[in-house]
Amino acid sequence: MSHKMLDGNSAAVEAMKLARVQVISAYPITPQSSISEKLADIVASGELKAEYVRVESEHSAMSVATAAQLTGVRAATATASNGLALMHEVLSMTSGNRVPLVMPVVNRGIAAPWTLWCEHGDAMAERDSGWMQFYCQNVQEVLDLQLMAYRVAEDENVLTPAMVCLDGFFLSHSMQKIDVPEQETVDKFIGEYRPKNTYLDTKDPMFICDLTSPGEYTEMRYQQKTAFDNAIEVIEKVQDEFYKTFKRKLSIVEGYKTDDADVVLVTLGSMTGTAKYVVNKFREEGKKVGVAKLTVFRPFPAEYIRKLLGDKKVIGVFDRSAGLGGQGGPVWSEINCALKELDCDIRDYIGGLGGRDVPPATIEKIFNELLEIHEGKGENHTQWIDVKDNAMDIRQVIKNV
Repeated sequence: MSHKMLDGNSAAVEAMKLARVQVISAYPITPQSSISEKLADIVASGELKAEYVRVESEHSAMSVATAAQLTGVRAATATASNGLALMHEVLSMTSGNRVPLVMPVVNRGIAAPWTLWCEHGDAMAERDSGWMQFYCQNVQEVLDLQLMAYRVAEDENVLTPAMVCLDGFFLSHSMQKIDVPEQETVDKFIGEYRPKNTYLDTKDPMFICDLTSPGEYTEMRYQQKTAFDNAIEVIEKVQDEFYKTFKRKLSIVEGYKTDDADVVLVTLGSMTGTAKYVVNKFREEGKKVGVAKLTVFRPFPAEYIRKLLGDKKVIGVFDRSAGLGGQGGPVWSEINCALKELDCDIRDYIGGLGGRDVPPATIEKIFNELLEIHEGKGENHTQWIDVKDNAMDIRQVIKNV
């Protein structure tokens, strides 16, 4: 084990190198670009023995990576934002053909409005595309969750691709000291890649994804559903093995000072660190608040949520995606569904969009509202927690109106 100063993108590259990927097809897009660049550098230098395929788009990047993995090697790609959206057509081909590809997604808002900065809406738009989704709190988790994702995705009872999501700039370009394991240890933990389902072999031809009749389509989707059901148990098992091997604990859902909390805020991604800081501050003031950190969003860990939050009367959920057209953000919708039979008041908060910072003051405002609701001193909450008062006046077109 060695210590290195790495940003999130470099940690993702380190994980790919440790996993010994053999084919790389990546197209640069801010804030993911340095992943593509660093992979190209270590292939060119011989540090990583792999074939680097220069593609013309993210659609092609996913197509090449999927086909390459079907030939029996561990493949790699990465993307963000509109690049992930451009992959959409191929994402379901990857998952539907049960190709256990692991891909870092550097979360960034999807245009328009045009933005380069962090938001979870890009990955949330793909939450039903048949990919597992893991969300990182810090740079260490970028490395750890990616190494874990290979084991989970490639398990014969799962065979489902995975996105390892890291907040654009807040993690992708944030330098942090992390522990990097030895290659030999990772080799033992992940193992050599062996295809366990469909494959491409010129000596043993196989039709892959031919036209499927209504008589079989539903059953093939059900197989994917079963794989997601299996994944929760596999994730738990792999996390236990990860702790025994690397001495770092990962959780599907982490409760932070939730046991005696009057109110709990559900978070995911880098905002969780800020939320924990505010919890510590409020605890010093005698206010019983806690945080539920959601690491695994797909498959959604409903049983874990019920176990952790089932006895809480007031819960807040912070979505870093707008959930346009819905009653709330996508994480709030899932929490609501998980707790629908329990007596819980679940409030939705939307913020941190387009790279807007989530400072302690924003989390404090949320906790104060939740505490007032818990104490019966208030009924309303501020759904769009950090929107400006003049929101409807910004960039308003008045010419020819």
